Amino acid sequence: MRIEEVAFYSDGCLLRGLLKRPDDSSGPWPIIVHGPGWLEKVGDALSPLFHEGLVTAGYAILYFDMRGFGNSEGEPGWIRPSDQQVDIRNAIDYASTRADLDINRLGLFGFGGIGGGNAMYAAARDRRVKAICAMTLVADGLQWLREQRREYEWVAFRRRLAEDRRARSVGKEGAMVDPTEQIMVATPERKAKGMPLPGNQFHLATVDYLAEFRPVEIVRRLRECAILMTCIEDDVVTPEHHARELFAANVSKPIDAFPDQEFTGRD
Repeated sequence: MRIEEVAFYSDGCLLRGLLKRPDDSSGPWPIIVHGPGWLEKVGDALSPLFHEGLVTAGYAILYFDMRGFGNSEGEPGWIRPSDQQVDIRNAIDYASTRADLDINRLGLFGFGGIGGGNAMYAAARDRRVKAICAMTLVADGLQWLREQRREYEWVAFRRRLAEDRRARSVGKEGAMVDPTEQIMVATPERKAKGMPLPGNQFHLATVDYLAEFRPVEIVRRLRECAILMTCIEDDVVTPEHHARELFAANVSKPIDAFPDQEFTGRD
């Protein structure tokens, strides 16, 4: 496998990542753009295992840090799916500038909470995407946040969010939280697996952006895009019903694509 450090711009932020390709020189290669999912960064241990298999199968992988994460520019402390979807689409544009990549054979890869859903949003707005592999999916961000909590915890959480919004509306600093403890809930299963806790480094206001994240509303627009969805049985962090709901929505009666004004000129 050949690994090249790459960089490209998204909304003025320089995003850095890696391009992974087979060792031989028989390109141009079909390209898979991998925009990391929930809290993931280039250099984390899980993704390279998938990349090895994909590169062995003859694909190139463009894997990069989203804005505000890892080695990329951008304000840290936010998880804004809409911004990350723009980053994915700009990664596609970067891939299209390279003669060693075949943009006509383009797929997206995403996993870990919002990763797969971000791929779906990006594909719905970019007709160049021919296939998606989406793993451990979230269909509805608000539902995902709600079902991690008992009723009294959810009521207290909503009150805290409302207080934080009021404070920010009068110019006060918003609360900073550990996203694995206070946005997600640190379940015993996650703690037992030693999942990292980044500390109080993220804005609580991130929740407002996650609550608007609803891939289930757009997945039926992807009937012309091949989609592989996977889930983990009895997953207590990202329950399998999210993937099932997305699958059901995708195979239901299709609706029109986004109105023309939603597209950005990419074809």
